[in-house]
Amino acid sequence: MGEPANAIEPVEEPDVEHLVTEDDTPVDNPFSERQQKLLSDCLETSYTREGPFVAMVNVGLYSSPEIEPLVPDFLLSLDVTFPEDIWEKRNRSYFIWRYGKPPDLALEIVSNRKGGEDSTKLADYARIRVAYYAIFDPTGVLNKKRRLRLFEMRAGQLVELLDPFVGLDLLGLKLCLWEGAYAQMSGTWVRFTDLEGNLLLTGTERAEQERARAEQAQERVEQAQEQAKLAQEQAKLAQEQAKLAREQAKLARERAERLARRLAELGVDPDEI
Repeated sequence: MGEPANAIEPVEEPDVEHLVTEDDTPVDNPFSERQQKLLSDCLETSYTREGPFVAMVNVGLYSSPEIEPLVPDFLLSLDVTFPEDIWEKRNRSYFIWRYGKPPDLALEIVSNRKGGEDSTKLADYARIRVAYYAIFDPTGVLNKKRRLRLFEMRAGQLVELLDPFVGLDLLGLKLCLWEGAYAQMSGTWVRFTDLEGNLLLTGTERAEQERARAEQAQERVEQAQEQAKLAQEQAKLAQEQAKLAREQAKLARERAERLARRLAELGVDPDEI
């Protein structure tokens, strides 16, 4: 496998012992928490691309030990794998120098005007050169007309695309807005599809799909069994009807024979009757 298109040159690993990799501060609202899980769930269950990938939610993204980390609500990075010992300090965030490249997709969920998703964070993601950056604004805090915005790295800049639902060729994915329920919560969600527009299913959806298929297969088996039973009953009825016809034919022959004998006893030629 060749080097990723946005790989960085190997550098000597800096000391990270002083860096904050977890602060245990709960800051997400329930919808954002589920939205993050939904994106990761779909990929872990249904992303079929060749090659490894990592998907993370609310994990620190460090481009340098001297720069405060970004904490994307969701990130996706292709052709990389998790380190074997994930508990080592140097493995407890997405350190770009450890993974060898920036993420290919970062996505932020807007919940208020303080996050800077379309300003400071946009500039920060451009600086670290993510291939794609998406802003999901479910309640229209920043832009009531564009709930989903998509940016693509071009010549060192993140350029906004007029159509946020175009194919992300690097990822083999598209983003879409989907109305439905996830994890006992209904709403409008951002989700992944393949390039043909087919939803990447969650684990629950895939299990439900498989259960529906199993139920349909069982129904087909039961229908086939009913049809076979009906065919057997029809065949049995046909056999009984054939037997009855044979018996009736036998009785008719016997009556004819008795009549012929009686006529002979009377000296009557049956052909003259």
